[in-house]
Parts: sequence; C-alpha cells; structure tokens
Amino acid sequence: MAQLQQPEWVYFGGKMRRWDEAVLHISTEAVTRGLNVFEGLKGYWQEDGARFGIVAMPRHFSRLQRSARLLHIPFETSYADFERACHQLVRALYEPERDMWVRATLYVIEGHWGEGTVADLVLTAYHQGKAAPAPIDIGVSTWQRATDNVLPPRIKTSTNYQVARLARIEGRSRGYSEMVLLNQWGRVAEATGAGVLLVREGKVITPPASEGALESITTEIIGDICASMGIEFIVRPVDRTELYIADEVYLAGTLAEITPVRSVDDFSLPAESPVLGRVAARYRSAVRGTDPHPAIDLSVIAAKKAPTDEVGRAHAPLNAPSFL
Repeated sequence: MAQLQQPEWVYFGGKMRRWDEAVLHISTEAVTRGLNVFEGLKGYWQEDGARFGIVAMPRHFSRLQRSARLLHIPFETSYADFERACHQLVRALYEPERDMWVRATLYVIEGHWGEGTVADLVLTAYHQGKAAPAPIDIGVSTWQRATDNVLPPRIKTSTNYQVARLARIEGRSRGYSEMVLLNQWGRVAEATGAGVLLVREGKVITPPASEGALESITTEIIGDICASMGIEFIVRPVDRTELYIADEVYLAGTLAEITPVRSVDDFSLPAESPVLGRVAARYRSAVRGTDPHPAIDLSVIAAKKAPTDEVGRAHAPLNAPSFL
C-alpha cells in the first residue's frame, strides 16, 4: 500500500497551521454524517520553471459553491480569498520537481440537521510526479451510481464517493486499478474518480450529467480542445458494451488528467490512440504553459517565496477567460 503523504502545512480555521493541528471534533456533522463538499485542483510547473499554474480555479470555485448550495452549507469565502489561500498553501509546500494536487474541502463544523450550520474551508495539498499518466486496465463494477433524487452526482461530496470506495475494493480483487460505475439503466455513468471518454469512428463521446456523471471541468475543457482541433465531441448516453468495442477509451479528471485505458473487463483495446492521444498531448502542453489554450486558464504563482498574501495572476499571453 502506498504511503499517504502528510505535508507540513494545511490551511484550516482561516490560517496556515501545522498538519497535526487540523482536527475536527467527533460531534461535528462533518464527522457524524460525512457532511462536506470538496474540490480537487491540479497545479503544474510551467515550462519556464519560474511559475506554477493551478488549472481552472474559477470553475472549481464555482462548482464548490454549487455543491455547498445544494447541501445547504453556507460558503461565504470570496473568490479572491479562496485563491489567496490556495496560493499561500502551495507556496509553502511546492518542490521544483513535483506538481501538486490541492483538495479544498468545506466541512460542517457546527449545527445539527441543517439548523445553525457553520462550515470551515480546509485546504490540503499533495505532491505528484510530472510524468504523463500510464495506460491502465479497468473493469465495470457491480456497484451502481446513485440517482439525482437519491444522492445527486452533481454534488461533489465525500458521501457520494462511498460507492466509489466499494467499487475500488471490488476492482482490486479483480486486478483493476479503476472501475466504471453504471447507472440505474445499466449505462455508463463515470469511473470512481474520473469521467469516461471513448472514441468511435473518430468521434469523442462522453456521458452527460443526466446519466450520473459529475459535471466534469476536465471533460468540458477536453470538449473545447476537441472543437479547436476539429474533432467532433458528442455528449450522449453510453452503453456498457460500447466500452468493449471502442477504438479508444480514456479517463478524464483533475487528478486523473487524461489517462489512457488499455483494457476494459479484459477486453483489450487498440494500442494506438490517434484521437485522444493527440488531445491528451494538447492538454498537457496547455497546462504546462508550452502552448496555451483559451479553454485552460491558469492561476499563476511566482516560484520565488513571495509574501503570503500575494496572489499571482495569469498574464495576457495565457489568454485566460473568466468563468465566474
């Protein structure tokens, strides 16, 4: 089992604290009911080695707001303060040879059954290697994605990942590192930690949110990249057997990036990926700043140890649109 990272610093209670100081009382709804919403943000060292860029921060902030609203969790942090806190934590932890993944979690720390609810924004950050994701073998789980009127998949909350945990445990018993969840109709929803992309006849296809997929920021970005490359991008229901006969299958997510799939339920897929392989390469060149793309906005941090309240901004060549 991989050793879990314990970074020196976290953002908790409105300021930077040591790892061991970030604790929640056992009586909070965050503990007793798993009541929280969260986002994962990926940061990449830029080509010049002097800047560090966090991808799509405004979009992640907006999705965190939506999740909080749907679970009736107050979230009054401004975008500027959110960005400043993320930068402060990353600046304290980053290392020259590794990228980072930031988890922004809004925990309910006071209140009971929706009355007197108070929440706290907690940021943790973890190092990751710079290498592109390697091909993986995946399976289709016997566990099922919940429906919108049971536990809405568009709410990015830890309780929505209980089924993902069960599916991952099932997958390990079958030798798979990732699993696909089906919905109540037996169609593809998403993988346990990423969206599903497939290629048929040169077209990229992905399931919509109405099929049980999270409203994926990475998948939206990939759709924009495909459009710029003249590749048709289709959002429609996907049958389980389509995964077995697809020309290409990839997983897409902030943490997964764009991961190639080698086989699904032991059905081998073609070794070549002429469509999504090109899209993945274009994505990586954009997040690294080697070839910026208008679909990918970067919240940029200068590599030098700047004052903790300084917020770096993407400058004009990044052509960063606003998504607030």
